Amino acid sequence: MAQTAAEKLNCFYNQFSGKNHALIVINADPDAIASAMAVKRLLWRKVSEVAISNINVVKRPDNIAMVKLLGLDLIHFNKIKLSEFDRFVIVDSQPDHHESFKLLQPSVVIDHHPVSYYGTGFSDIRPEYGATATIMSEYLKAAKIKPSVKLATGLYYAIKTDTNNFVRKTIIEDIRAFQFLYKHANLHLVSRVEQADIKPGFLKYFSKALKDKVKIKRKIFVHLDKVINPDVCVLIADFFMRVSSVKWSIVSGIYNKKLVVIFRNDGASSNAGNIAQKVFGNMGTAGGHKSMARAEIFFDNVKLDICKENEILKWIIKQVLKT
Repeated sequence: MAQTAAEKLNCFYNQFSGKNHALIVINADPDAIASAMAVKRLLWRKVSEVAISNINVVKRPDNIAMVKLLGLDLIHFNKIKLSEFDRFVIVDSQPDHHESFKLLQPSVVIDHHPVSYYGTGFSDIRPEYGATATIMSEYLKAAKIKPSVKLATGLYYAIKTDTNNFVRKTIIEDIRAFQFLYKHANLHLVSRVEQADIKPGFLKYFSKALKDKVKIKRKIFVHLDKVINPDVCVLIADFFMRVSSVKWSIVSGIYNKKLVVIFRNDGASSNAGNIAQKVFGNMGTAGGHKSMARAEIFFDNVKLDICKENEILKWIIKQVLKT
């Protein structure tokens, strides 16, 4: 029999005591950020300390705006002393999604991506949900916690983003959570996050993408070479999906000696997460949802000359098209 929200909340709380020092670790994007805020609120006065740490560098304009406007205190994972914490929580990810997560023995894992974690502790992974923020909203309601304006705004924006305004996979629970949060959220703050300015330094990547893009049928392929942050690839991939004739957008870049490949599609095509896993899963980490996915590949795992942009792009096109 499926557990109720109250039963899951009790299982969550059973992982902690008042003496614990808890660290919430995220790959920061809107869903992860908002979900981490919810976990921190749930643990308020339940543990001695709660901190939130991001394994990535936050550089996407909307993510920067979200962190700033919601007053979130993030500490980068490289600055964290893991020995100072005895409880670890991963939200909107699972341990095999990134090398940094593998350093942790999580007490709690809450996520909405396809299940890949079967470890100890408490896990609540619901791939059918459109956003982890929906799950966290259910926890807050079970705990009878009225979310603050900033927390409600973060969760509201996270569901809005991860479901692409309910165009991507959505279930009734996402809609119910969205309606619940709407009553408490500040929609002006949401607009400010959505309209966050693009940094001038990002414009060169848009220029390169427009100039060097390869279109094959209704698929756009772009390789940006070295990027200051993988989020640039996400911005470009989302940008091309706004072109009416494009069904797929596959954008890659080199960051920290890894090849990062971002997949986007119109939601009516093949499953992006499955394709990313099939094409690149044996070379690094890969996965995602039906309309959005990501792969990260160490160059040691493929025979590619990092200096030859065209070779990398041709290789990605070949790998994707043969699926």
